[in-house]
Amino acid sequence: MIFSSAVFLFIFLPVVFLLDRLFRGTKAKNALLLASSLIFYAFGQLRYLPLLLLSVALNYGCGLLAAGKRPRLGVWLAAAGGIGMLAVFKYADFLIGTGNRLLGLSLPLTGIALPVGISFFTFQGLSYVIDVYRDRTAVSRSFVKVLLYISFFPQLIAGPIVKYHDIEKEIDERRTTTEEAALGIRRFICGLAKKLLVANTMGRMADAVFALPAGEIGMLAAWMGALCYTLQIYFDFSGYSDMAIGMGRMFGFHFQENFQYPYAATTVKEFWRRWHISLSTWFRDYLYIPLGGNRKGRGRTWANRFIVFFATGLWHGASWNFVLWGLWHGCFSVLEDSGALPVGRLRGRFLGRVYTLLVVVLGFTLFRADTLGQAGAMLAAMFTGAGLNWTGTATVCSLLDPAFLLTLVVALFLSFPAAKCIKMKWEAPAFVGAIVLLVLCMFDLSAGTFNPFIYFRF
Repeated sequence: MIFSSAVFLFIFLPVVFLLDRLFRGTKAKNALLLASSLIFYAFGQLRYLPLLLLSVALNYGCGLLAAGKRPRLGVWLAAAGGIGMLAVFKYADFLIGTGNRLLGLSLPLTGIALPVGISFFTFQGLSYVIDVYRDRTAVSRSFVKVLLYISFFPQLIAGPIVKYHDIEKEIDERRTTTEEAALGIRRFICGLAKKLLVANTMGRMADAVFALPAGEIGMLAAWMGALCYTLQIYFDFSGYSDMAIGMGRMFGFHFQENFQYPYAATTVKEFWRRWHISLSTWFRDYLYIPLGGNRKGRGRTWANRFIVFFATGLWHGASWNFVLWGLWHGCFSVLEDSGALPVGRLRGRFLGRVYTLLVVVLGFTLFRADTLGQAGAMLAAMFTGAGLNWTGTATVCSLLDPAFLLTLVVALFLSFPAAKCIKMKWEAPAFVGAIVLLVLCMFDLSAGTFNPFIYFRF
């Protein structure tokens, strides 16, 4: 963990915010935010701070090459360096383990700990270099600005992935009004509440079900565990994205939205236009389109999609579960495009949503499982298991208290666009509501021990 939640919420963030409000001039503010970001990262993983600085230096230098006489060299070096870092620190043991199983070898694993946020800061650096290659005027001659862009603490460890040209002007010049700061604080609190009050509650049920032995799950427990994990991962990651967007706004930066009610999608393709938008946009701009996109016939288009979804799954983690999860979504995306799945002819949006949610929930069951065997056991229990297996049912019932049921109803409601009506009609007392949520979060932090940020490991 970078900071404990309490230290970050009650010490680090307020101190940095107050100093930012006191400082005059963009250069002074940038220096403050840069120092704070490096301290933030070093506090939890000091040994990997040089890796972060090396990654930034590599991309800064490759950006200069891409804007100069050796543009292709700049891109290739940045890609080789970024992918090489990921291969060593994120995928080495996965590759060794896979090779051992396939070839009957017994090579030792490296045991290298995963640097927090490596996938995010690697992708941000690569996007900067590629954008410079495409438009040489996008280059920055200031190492400090590139370092601030990549290491900015609100989105350093869990996104959203930000492109340099989206915040370039705000790095050079920005003005944070009291109203903007207040809106940012409110957005941060809402994200914190989504994480602590909703995601963690759903996570307790999901963890309890996924911890059951394969033969003791049962149909009821399997579906409850899969549904709760689907809600947990959404509120965990969208909550962190809300916090990052809110913190950015507190300091004068405006990040793009990362989630747009993905569970309201009526097709898998639409789901990916709403889920983790910064990642899906990154793969579209820097992998899918360079591969040819949909410009070279249907066969090539479908192959490109499978490559993108394979990479999307692998990006999330060094496990075949993640790879198969990505390919699962790729299959349905291609089937929809080919017309084999007549989703466009489904009557009403309701049936489309049911179909998409079923695909998503089953996919997240594979995503959450620790092994392929566990994923198979969960899926088998969901469709063939007894409806009232005693152990699984008892586990679920032991957690079905009024607080959980209320949170489940709230989570389901907030997952769909109907929740936007509340924001529109109740704008005036929204800040009072945010204060109430903050108090509830404070109580939760003081009383609870279950507080995982599941997207940190990606």
